[in-house]
Amino acid sequence: MNDADYIEIKTRIVDGTTILSPMGEIDLSRAPSLRTHISAVQAKRPRRLIIDLTAVPYMDSSGVATLIEAMQTARRSGGKLVLCALQEKVRSIFEIARLETVFTIVNTTDEGLTV
Repeated sequence: MNDADYIEIKTRIVDGTTILSPMGEIDLSRAPSLRTHISAVQAKRPRRLIIDLTAVPYMDSSGVATLIEAMQTARRSGGKLVLCALQEKVRSIFEIARLETVFTIVNTTDEGLTV
């Protein structure tokens, strides 16, 4: 993996909930970096994981697949995965694929802490 394949992700914990905030486009080259980061967090079995997509202007199918995998992992471990603050282009991808009916999607991290 070279530097162009790396995605910066801020991590914070609020009331036992882990919040990941990736920054930049999530595409075929960067999705593996996101997947690795999410897997490391999920190995700790958080009861709730919020992925804040405020700083993600674009996501392709590999990014969506990474989030689907994370959701499945969360469900298997009895945790919850929440997506928040999807930008319009990203939200439209989820709507076209009808994934807004599968994921818990909220507008803010504060809202994510209460669902």
